[in-house]
Amino acid sequence: MNQPLAYVHPGAKIAKNVVIEPFTTIHNNVIIGEGTWIGSNVTIMEGARIGKNCNIFPGAVIAATPQDLKFQGEETIAEIRDNTTIRECVTINRGTVDRMKTVIGENCLIMAYSHIAHDCIIGNNCIFSNNSTLAGHITVGDYVVLAGMTAVHQFCSIGNHAFVTGGSLVRKDVPPYVKGAREPLSYVGINSVGLRRRGFSADKIREIQNIYRILYQRNYNNTQAIEIIEAEMEATPERDEILQFIRDSQRGIMKGYFNAG
Repeated sequence: MNQPLAYVHPGAKIAKNVVIEPFTTIHNNVIIGEGTWIGSNVTIMEGARIGKNCNIFPGAVIAATPQDLKFQGEETIAEIRDNTTIRECVTINRGTVDRMKTVIGENCLIMAYSHIAHDCIIGNNCIFSNNSTLAGHITVGDYVVLAGMTAVHQFCSIGNHAFVTGGSLVRKDVPPYVKGAREPLSYVGINSVGLRRRGFSADKIREIQNIYRILYQRNYNNTQAIEIIEAEMEATPERDEILQFIRDSQRGIMKGYFNAG
């Protein structure tokens, strides 16, 4: 840790076995947990809370003030939880009075040049590929994958185990377990590959597929589809999670794909 070419503010709380490479700057009111590696030319600003065994690569800027004209200097934080990797030139802004914090969960991989704006809450085990861009106030569940160049509109939600293909513009909420693709972003099936990798049984995957067939392929509106799913499908945690996500959606969920040709 005693790197003479790095600057660490005396008010920062750094675990003893943290490695800080040259030309990094760590401001006041920062906490960094054991086993974390901070690469060269990283800037960690006030309000950063970084967990154990994280890796932060050169050029990253953590806990910068929000790019929000309403921000008035409130004492907010940006939290990165254990075992998460932040690659080159990623920017993560701290929160505003809305949520008071921005959070990146455990075991995440945020690839180069991605941006996570103020008040975003990211779950565990997520992968954001290069140049993923999240506006403010976004909620992302666990095991979500955003392919490269994905941009997510403010206040959107993305459910657990969802996959969004590269170059997508996410303007509506993305329900759990699905794949989103095309323009405008549309349902193109469930994330069956990801679910199999995470130990979901064939029967469970089939159950999720049947739920989304009712929702997206039978020409019902959402209210009708929810009623039919509740009547025809046995109550399970996955079924109830999907239905609750749809009910809670403030922006509305993405539509099914329609091929006009």
